Amino acid sequence: VQLVESGGGMVQPGGSLRLSCAASGFTFSVYDMSWVRQAPGKGPEWVSTINTNGWRTYYADSVKGRFTISRDNAKNTLYLQMNSLKPEDTALYYCARGYRTIATPGQGTQVTVSS
Repeated sequence: VQLVESGGGMVQPGGSLRLSCAASGFTFSVYDMSWVRQAPGKGPEWVSTINTNGWRTYYADSVKGRFTISRDNAKNTLYLQMNSLKPEDTALYYCARGYRTIATPGQGTQVTVSS
């Protein structure tokens, strides 16, 4: 199982980023997938989950209305569109298999929101 996140960076408050997660080594289309984040000095926090076919999405209250999770099963790729970013969104972002998981299996991609 390999999950490789990308797309992070530094952005000003109110800005946007799109994260990607390239999956390999397993049958991507049969798994619910999630995004998890971990801020410095804090434990992992579940952010969002998408079901296998993309019809159902779930969000933490802290990101609802600002973040959008999606997937492309043909490309084995998971996405997270992040808009209206806030300083409190600063964290290392991971993708993981499963529903509402807080696993952090990969290297993650750093998102820093700062003016």
